[in-house]
Parts: sequence; structure tokens; C-alpha cells
Amino acid sequence: MSSLIYNIAVTTGDLFCAGTLSSVYVRLIGTDGVSEQVKLNFKEGLSRNSVSQLELVVPSTLGSVELVEFEAKRFLAIVDDDWFCSKVVVTTPEAENLLFPCYCWVSCQDTKVIREASAKLIFQETRAKSLEDREMQLKKCQKEFRWVGYAPGLPQMVHVNNVLALPPETRFSFTKETEFHLTLAAAFVPLKLSALADCRNSWESFGDLDQIFVNKKTKAYEFVQQHWQDDDFFGYQFLNGLNPMVIEKCSELPKTFPVTDDMVRPFLPAGSSLHKEMENGNIFLCDYKDLNCVVGKGNVIHDQQQFLAAPLCLLYATADKKLLPIAIQLKQEPGEENPIFLPSDDQDWLLAKIFVRNAEFNVHELNYHLLRTHLLAEVFFMATVRQLPSAHPLFKLLVLHFRYTLQINIMARDQLMSEEAFFSEHTGIGLTGSTTFLRKALESLTYSSLCLPENIKSRGLEDIHNFYYRDDGLKLWNIIHEYVEGVLGYFYTSDDYVQRDSELQLWIKEIFEKAFLQRQSSGMPQCFTSLEQLVEFATMIIFTASGQHTAVNNGQFDIGGWMPNFPSSLRRPPPPSKGKVSEKDILETLPDIGTTVHTMTALYLLSQKSSDYYSLGNYPEQLFVEPKPLELTDDFRRKLEILSYNIKARNVGLPLPYTYLDPENIENSVAI
Repeated sequence: MSSLIYNIAVTTGDLFCAGTLSSVYVRLIGTDGVSEQVKLNFKEGLSRNSVSQLELVVPSTLGSVELVEFEAKRFLAIVDDDWFCSKVVVTTPEAENLLFPCYCWVSCQDTKVIREASAKLIFQETRAKSLEDREMQLKKCQKEFRWVGYAPGLPQMVHVNNVLALPPETRFSFTKETEFHLTLAAAFVPLKLSALADCRNSWESFGDLDQIFVNKKTKAYEFVQQHWQDDDFFGYQFLNGLNPMVIEKCSELPKTFPVTDDMVRPFLPAGSSLHKEMENGNIFLCDYKDLNCVVGKGNVIHDQQQFLAAPLCLLYATADKKLLPIAIQLKQEPGEENPIFLPSDDQDWLLAKIFVRNAEFNVHELNYHLLRTHLLAEVFFMATVRQLPSAHPLFKLLVLHFRYTLQINIMARDQLMSEEAFFSEHTGIGLTGSTTFLRKALESLTYSSLCLPENIKSRGLEDIHNFYYRDDGLKLWNIIHEYVEGVLGYFYTSDDYVQRDSELQLWIKEIFEKAFLQRQSSGMPQCFTSLEQLVEFATMIIFTASGQHTAVNNGQFDIGGWMPNFPSSLRRPPPPSKGKVSEKDILETLPDIGTTVHTMTALYLLSQKSSDYYSLGNYPEQLFVEPKPLELTDDFRRKLEILSYNIKARNVGLPLPYTYLDPENIENSVAI
């Protein structure tokens, strides 16, 4: 019988230093045989962003080629020069092209085995080699990605000492790493050199704030600066600001918030009443009761006590589609030294709104940003790589939505959430208070609140006007849901397939245990019995890692850069009475100069887009090979492009465009 030829095309990635001088050897493993190990680069190294061709001659058929094995040997037997392989395409003697995705670094310390790209569920595996590879992958990942507690009562995290201990595929690219540090230096060094970063004085006027970050202001920043004191903009932010997650329809006042008709009558239509407006669905409430666990336990910044509030804010939706605050109480327990502030209270009213905005800082940054996007995404990633092999269709669907998540979370814990880091040094809630509040936030976190359609409905926000986060978010959710349903429905042809998938069941069990700490009241599924359940959960993960994170992250400098609108700390307690507040008192309550510039620097850094950025639906790696998922992915991108076009068209008529859920601005993953 004549010899057979397998053509092998190996692509070296375009990452920095992706090429290698090491000698790389390749072997094909098939159902009917294994080829000899053949050197890929005979004369020279493998260059970055190149394709190396090899003809592999075998005496007889290998059968169905399942695996490609790589082994790299040190250059000159002394230099361990790692190599980044993107993919391998094997053309069989029958002219069939087989894709083997790799997208990982190959070192001289171990052998790398990659499998053909076809997705399979575990019970569909019929060949011993493929099953063995599946098991070996998971064992390796469970060793590389180990769990450790972050703090008691909080989601668990990856067990590494620093980012360099992560597998290199999960770390920032050279481009992203460099840009991150250059952006930080460009923003902070001038402030440090000017001594502003170390200044403990109060701002002498609001005008003085206009002299910093002059070259970095966005149009949105300038809009906020001009309108932050306006009641209608204050209300608008509960719908389309950094944190559209607290407001809910109010049909009955909390017993702790004794607002009367006489108090708010001047701010309602003539002849109306608070009860009547509640019946008409026009009254809304923002209640920061979860912050009550840290009130009276404020941080100390440079020997100065900081103060916290757990306010309640009542709002009225007017006939001309504005949302106006009509009453604010700064503590949860009513009493003589806890007045209810009203729009007619002049400077007292402005200070009361500032206390609400400080509560927004704490709740937004810790609960809705850190916990509900960053920490949950880390658990989703960990469970995915530990319980789902690369051949699993859910792995292929989800894994690109976790790009860079581990590194940014490790950096956040190191630079924001540790001793002598940002929350310890520059926020009123401090590090201890942050941990206490996060624990409280997780206790009340429910699965349904992570699913946008259920979230909006449960808060009674289906009909309120000018709610662009809801409008864009629900459209985005539906597009993601349709995509996920199509892809998973292709592989799971019945509910029975879902129930029989042991890897899937271990995956959801691990998420329930590590993210929700086995709390039954969370409503978190512990197993899947239907495709519908799985589709909703996978939709939630993609939406959380992409759209939701973008909605609560990207506007941090736009909305929060102007410090009085988003103060990280307050240096005086809530006023116990009315009529004594001046502008000087407000300036002495707001953060000092140094705290302000540190906070502005952090918000600026966290709002910047890297050039190493992939918008939602644009995936840098091809993991699927089946025509149907590829077709669905193309359709997914087209629908996102249409949504982007419609959002841009809508924004043309808005004084402050809402851009944060424009798919063009949404990154695939929690990466900043």
C-alpha cells in the first residue's frame, strides 16, 4: 500500500513574543494509529503571526484524527523559549480539513495536546482517547485553578499570590498591560508632582475643582459638571447613570420613612396627594438600607473621621417625563435628629442629595460593580475551566466572555481592596466596612435579580419614561438569549440531553457552592433539568460579563469624575436639623483635595478602553467548527450592529446620550 500524506498548517499567534527559537515537534493521534513525532521548524524558529506548513508522510491511515500533540525542546538545549500557537489545520489524504484550536502557550516543560474542534457532550464520546483527553484536561485545570476564600461570607476566588502565577493565557497581553500602566502614570504623576495628591485641605470653591483633569474631560463629564445640582438630573441618574439598579416603584412607604402629604404637596400636581400618585404609579423609592450595617463605622482617613449614611429617597415621575426627588431622609430610623429634607430646603437639600450620591458610590462600586460583575464572573470562569473541557459546547460558548477577568480581579484586590489600597485610604466606607457591606449584599443577592427581564419587572419599572438602560438592556438581553438558545439548542436536542450531561451538572453545582455559598434563598439553580433553564443561565452569564459590566463600569469618569456628584467619602455626619448649612459647610463635608484626585484617577483609569479590545460578538478565536453555530454567530453580530445603529440614532436627540449599552462599546468580558 502506498504512503499517505497529511498536510499540517500551524499558525503562530500575533501576541508579543509569540514566536520561538525552540525546536517544536508535532504528532498526530488518530483512531487507527499514531504518527511519528516530526520536527515542525527544521531550519529556524517559528515567527510571530506566521503559518508553518508540514507534510507528514505515514505508511497507513491514522483513521479519524482526534488529537495533535506538540513538544517543544529548548533552543541550544538551554533556553526555554515559550511559543504561542493559535491553531492547527490538518488536511487529511481524503482532503478533509480539520481545525484544532489551541490559543495557548507551549513551553519546553510539558507536552501540549489539543483536540479537533468539533463540540461534544460527554455521553457522546465513543473513543477512549477522546475521553481520556477530556479527563486529563479537567484534572490539569483543577490543579492550575484552585479555589480559596476571599473573605468569610463572600464568593470564593482563584488561589494565586499574584498575576504572574496565573497561566499565561489568562493574563493581559503585552499591549493591554503596557497601556494600563501608561494610562495610570499619565493621569496620576502630574497630580503627584503638583502636590495635589497629598493635600489634605478642603476645596475652597466648586470652581477650584474645574482646574484638575482639564485635558481629560469628556462631553458627559462637562454635562454632569453643569447640571449636578439640578433635581431633574439627580433623578435621571437613578435610571441612566452609573447605577440604575436601586430604584423601584413605591406603592407603600416604608414605616421608617414617615413622609406626609403636607411635606410633599408643593411638589405634586395641584389637587393631588402622595397616596393618589402612588396609585397612579408615579412614586419611586431608592432605599439604601443595606448600608445601615456600616453606619457609625466610617473609615478614618489621615486621622480624620469619615461618615456614612443609609438614606431613603422618594421620587416623583412628572407628566412631562421627568423624575424629581421630593423627599430625602439620611438615616433609617426616624426621629427628631433625622429630618426629612425637601426641595425647598435650599443648601440643606443640596447636602442631602450629596449624602445620597455618596451612598450611590458605595452601593454601586461594591455591590453592583464589584460583586455582581467582577466577583461573579470570576466564579463563572473558574467553574467553566474546572468542570467543562474545551470540547464542551458550553465551554466554547462562554470562555471568550472571561478574557482577562482573572487578572483584572487580582489587580482590583491588590490595588483597590487591600490594606493601604484605594478603599482603605480614600473611601468613607473603608476596607473593613466594604467587606461587611459586601457580605450583606451577597446575603440578599438573588438569581432572578441577575436576569434583566425579571429584575425590571420585580422593581415595577416596565413603564417609566426615558429609561434607556432598560430599553437598550432588554433588547440586548433578547439578542443574546436568541443566540444562546440557537447554539445550545443545536447541541442539546432535548431536555434529556441536559439531564444526562454530568459535566454540566457539576458545573452548575460548583457555581452554586462557590458564588452563592449554597444559600437556598438565592433562587440559584443547583442542577439543570431543561434546556430552557440552561439557556437563561448562560444568557445571564454573557449579559453579566458584557453588557451589565459595561453599564456599571464605562461611565465612571463621565458620571463620577466630577467629585460632588459621586463623592467617595464625607467628612461630616448627616445634619441633625435644618437651616444651618452653608456652601462652606458642604465643601468641608466633601472629600479633601488629595482624596478627590486619587478617586478621580481611579475612576479615569477604570473607564479607559484598551486597544486590545473586542466588542460583544467579535471573537478573536474560532472555537466552533460546526456550520450552524458559525451561522448563528454571524447573525448575532448582525443583530448587534442593528441595535448599535438604532441606539446611535436615538441618542442624536438626547442632551446626554446614553451610550453604555451600545454594542459597539460593550466588551465581551470583564476586562477592566
